[in-house]
Amino acid sequence: MAELIASRPAAGLVPVRIADLSLTEESFGALTSLSPRRGAEGALGAALQQAHGLGWPAPNRSTQTDGARLIWFGHAHALLIGPEPAQGLREHAALTDQSDAWVALRLAGDGAEDVLARLVPVDTRASQFETGHTARSLLGHAHVSLTRTGDDAFLILGFRSMAKTLVHELELAMNSVAARKGG
Repeated sequence: MAELIASRPAAGLVPVRIADLSLTEESFGALTSLSPRRGAEGALGAALQQAHGLGWPAPNRSTQTDGARLIWFGHAHALLIGPEPAQGLREHAALTDQSDAWVALRLAGDGAEDVLARLVPVDTRASQFETGHTARSLLGHAHVSLTRTGDDAFLILGFRSMAKTLVHELELAMNSVAARKGG
């Protein structure tokens, strides 16, 4: 009988380091999709605050505590990253385990905004896209969730099946940015 061996979505593809830029894979534990039941948005927000210390994110925003992040993922939809969701959340929302469905990449370093400027139709300059801001967009031709996590750092969530394409596109753009800087 065949024995299955679990692997990370970007295993063997990262880390990539070019000049001052790095692309690594993040490991968060659980990723859970939350969709509030009709009329339960307020109750879900209160339950999230009590259970995980996180408020429901405004559109295009994320909230974070030590070890947990909640990312706006679309209309009446968010992604809980880190902890297993508290059981009480099920009273107020549909929960779906997404842990194996996504690749989580971290792009960081001087020039990260320039890399993304070549790939996403979103203005990721810090003056427009501050820490905690998030957007659903395209990176090349792949659908992603993009969140600024620091001055020069971004979390990029993409479908697991697109991991190789995402790393390839990001690596090409990283090389382009480094070449323009003479690095």
